[in-house]
Amino acid sequence: MRNVNVNSIGEYIREQREQAKISMRQLAQSAGVSNPYLSQIERGLRKPSADILQQLAKGLRISAEALYVQAGILEDRSPDSGVRSALLADPQLSERQKQVLIEIYESFRRENAATTVQAGADEDADIPAELPVGAPGAEGEVLEAALEAEAEAEAQAEAAAKAEAKAAGDPQTVPKNRPDSASD
Repeated sequence: MRNVNVNSIGEYIREQREQAKISMRQLAQSAGVSNPYLSQIERGLRKPSADILQQLAKGLRISAEALYVQAGILEDRSPDSGVRSALLADPQLSERQKQVLIEIYESFRRENAATTVQAGADEDADIPAELPVGAPGAEGEVLEAALEAEAEAEAQAEAAAKAEAKAAGDPQTVPKNRPDSASD
């Protein structure tokens, strides 16, 4: 764990609060701390606990991890960790969807890293070389596979629902192949 500079965490919180255009009183209220205590934190007179940092992060609508890193509680990680965390925490995505999105995200990062290296080696290259299918960064293949998997899952779910409704005798799903008795 690195040496904590109490002033830096307070300054960081103040900067984040000002950028969000939130008053000290509003942040203190949303975080559940007193206004004087928040003032002391921002001025570097108090070192907030991890719990208080989490409450402040919620009030600022930023990741608690960012405050933990700034306070020296966590080691700084790669800049993409927030994206992964957000994807993994989203309750509206299936596990498969989360994994596919992470794979796409990582392929973009690899492509950008490769492009940066290539641009440094060849400064005349305005357009990055096209990536062959299957190569790192060929996100089209990953996206296509994800879409196919999603379509297949939807088709299976629809077929199962129809079979279940038919077995239950649902008149909306039973085919109407019976001749009309009035026309006989």
